[in-house]
Amino acid sequence: MEWSVYLLRCGDDSLYCGVAIDVCARLAEHQSQGPRAAKYVRGRTPLSMVYSRVVGTRSEACREEYRIKRLSKSEKEQLVRVG
Repeated sequence: MEWSVYLLRCGDDSLYCGVAIDVCARLAEHQSQGPRAAKYVRGRTPLSMVYSRVVGTRSEACREEYRIKRLSKSEKEQLVRVG
């Protein structure tokens, strides 16, 4: 199983970063606004996937998520633009 890191753009133009094995299924969980959705994205619909990258192990994905979360908003926007 390969883990990915992803960024979602929320309806309020904020960015949410997370990790998952299946990013499409994870986006669907977030969009459902149910109990498996991240608390941050609840009430911030619509959501769109703006960046995802396969990283490898869960540990590597979590390290990359932590690195991305420490970036400024403008640095995250650049990451989205570059892809």
